[in-house]
Amino acid sequence: MPTVLVTGGAGYIGSHACKALAAAGHAPVTYDNLSRGFAHAVKWGPLETGDLLDRARLEAVIERHRPETVMHFAAVAYVGESTADPALYYRNNLVGTLTLLEAMRAQGVDQLVFSSSCTIFGASAACPISEDAPQVPISPYGATKLFVEHVLRDYATAYGLRAVAMRYFNAAGADPDGEIGEDHDPETHLIPLVLDAAASGRPFTLNGTDYETPDGTCIRDYVHVTDLAAAHVLACKGLDRAPGLAAYNLGTGVGLSNLQIIEAARRRTNLKIEVVPGPRRAGDPPVLTADPGRATRELGWRPTLSNAETIIDTAWLWRQHRRATPSREPPERIAP
Repeated sequence: MPTVLVTGGAGYIGSHACKALAAAGHAPVTYDNLSRGFAHAVKWGPLETGDLLDRARLEAVIERHRPETVMHFAAVAYVGESTADPALYYRNNLVGTLTLLEAMRAQGVDQLVFSSSCTIFGASAACPISEDAPQVPISPYGATKLFVEHVLRDYATAYGLRAVAMRYFNAAGADPDGEIGEDHDPETHLIPLVLDAAASGRPFTLNGTDYETPDGTCIRDYVHVTDLAAAHVLACKGLDRAPGLAAYNLGTGVGLSNLQIIEAARRRTNLKIEVVPGPRRAGDPPVLTADPGRATRELGWRPTLSNAETIIDTAWLWRQHRRATPSREPPERIAP
């Protein structure tokens, strides 16, 4: 059973990737400092607690478990926070990744699947966005992801690294079995905030209602977190090729506005959601949608859960039954 070291495996997307890896016959080992992840989300393999900047600890964990691949999710990932505190983002996301790569190199591990982001494209004029679109990030968070991709290409050329960068768009939803889900603190993502407003009856503040879009709100390409996890597992299968970096945009190609998501949440929950206009968030482009054609052609990836109904249903199930009390038994499974 091949071992995969999953940095950030106690976080939102990383924990879903661990479940998908285990289902595909891999042995995931989570490496996480638990600053933004949760020990209770580590269910499909051991948890090794450690920081991404601690090279000695990384090397010790790699030596103990001998992974053939590293799946790298460990990052701080708030666009607004990155604008307010760029030093945190460059230290953790960029220096931390360099530390990981050096630990891998010292231990003879040459395969990496990297959690990149659509934010590397900035406010792209062309949507849907292909992998070859201009890369001009407009936030420090996006800049760190792009810098890491440059590093991976250079490591591939110089040291024989085999790497895949998974540039996903808006991760959303939760595990259909109800075992894990989105639980950020602070929460900044649209869907959990909208569902919190639905459950509490408090007004929801919609940041930005004056964008140059049909209804004035941001448009995003929402992709179910379980579909993202499946793409990462597929990426592992292609790492036995020649050294280099392959990059894939992961989305559906279909954009939904913030107001469309709110309306879908009203329909699926049967609850009133009051909306209060608020200011734009710094670093938010008006439209981001993916061209996922390359991932379909080369990885055979086809998202099956990435529709608004399934995304909201699974997120609502997680919020109702699991988010506040993670020790409870998982609820009844939602069928795709």
